[in-house]
This record gives sequence, C-alpha cells and structure tokens, in this order.
Amino acid sequence: MAINLIKNPDERNDPPRPLLEHLLALRDMIVFAAGSWAVCATVAGLCTPWIMAWLKSPAGEDGRLLQGLDLTSGVSSIISIAGWGGTALAFPFIVYALLRFVFPALTNREKFVILSIMSVGTVFFLGGVAIAYEKTLPMVVKAFQAINRWVGFEMEILRIENYISIVLKTIFAFGLVFQLPLILFVLGWFGIVSSKGLREKRSFAIVLAFVLAMFLTPPDPMSQVFMAIPLCVLYEASIWAIWLKEKGTIR
Repeated sequence: MAINLIKNPDERNDPPRPLLEHLLALRDMIVFAAGSWAVCATVAGLCTPWIMAWLKSPAGEDGRLLQGLDLTSGVSSIISIAGWGGTALAFPFIVYALLRFVFPALTNREKFVILSIMSVGTVFFLGGVAIAYEKTLPMVVKAFQAINRWVGFEMEILRIENYISIVLKTIFAFGLVFQLPLILFVLGWFGIVSSKGLREKRSFAIVLAFVLAMFLTPPDPMSQVFMAIPLCVLYEASIWAIWLKEKGTIR
C-alpha cells in the first residue's frame, strides 16, 4: 500500500463530483461512525466484568476494598465502561470513516503523511496508556491510602464509582498528552514552529508540563511527575525531530 501511495506522490484519484454526491458521502461517514460507536459501546458494556477486573489490577491488594455502595453501582459502572471503552474501540473505525471521506481529495503524498502520523500517534497513545496503567495508577492508589492513614482515616471500603472515574480519566489523559510531540512535529513540518523557537521556550514548556500534569492527574505528586517528566522528554525529542526536518534529514 505504501508503495502505491508514493509511486506517484502528487497524483489525485478523485475526479470532480457534484455537491449532492459529497453530501451523501458525508451522510454515509456519519452513519458508519455512529453505528461503529454504538456497536463498540455495546461490546464494551457486555465485557464489563473482564474490563472491571483489568481496571482493578492497579489497586493491588487494595482492590479487595472496592465496593459498590449504591443499588445502581453496577449499572453506572456499565455505562462508564461502555462510554469510555466504546469510544476507544470505535476510534479506528471512526478514523477509517473520516479517511474514506477525505482521502479521494488528497494527493498520494498527503495520504502517506496522514497514515504515518496516525501510526506514530497510535504508538504514542498506547505508550501513554501503558505508563499510566503500569506505573502511575499503582502509585496513585498507594499515595492516597498513605494520605488517608496519615490523617487518621483507615479505609475499609473504597467506592468503585470514584475509583473507575480516576482510573479511566488518568489512562486517557496520559494517552492524549503523549500526542504532544506528534502535534509539535506536524506544526514544525508545516513551518509553524521551529526548533530554535522551541529551544528558546524550553523552560516555559517544562513549567507548562508540570502545570498540565497537575490538572490532568489525581492530586498527588507522584502521578504528576510520571506525566510531566515523559512530556519534557518528548518535548526535547520533538525539537530534535524538527531540527532534522529543517536540515533535510527527514523528508
């Protein structure tokens, strides 16, 4: 597929089409994306017991304290997991529907760039999710429990609703902020930012990374550090990637 895309990079495959045909294609895209989300949300909801076991894992031994204290706890958990999990599962199908709509109007070169960006973005997103799940969340649970014991609250029950909310928000927040270097590289590719400008704003970016981590993670220092430090590293990597592009090493 990549060979076909770059064989004639400036070729366009889409002849001019009437407005009605574009509107019909837009309708098909929206219907396909909405249907995909509905199906994926249903699948995620049906898989709630297995997803719940996966979400409980970062709590370690404290996972035994997780309890639903309301009659509707099970229903609210299903709704949360269906919403967040359905969105995650449906994202590739939604992107496919969008690309199927816009690709005919693009050159092969533009198609190749978009596919490359999407592939790298997926890797960064999964990397952020892995760091959140494997490193950050276990420390978040331990930090909160240590604070509770310090102030004299010996927790015997943890509300499952609050726990799920913290876990899902943390996982998705890490996945999304790890898109930062990709966004910067795209801006650098089009000449909107430069490696020199990013270097000059390095100190500001470091402060911004910690401020962003403060708002996107639970209120404990360790989770903020686990988000801020990778952001700083990725920011530095973006500077070097843009510098290589400016020097003509990356085309």
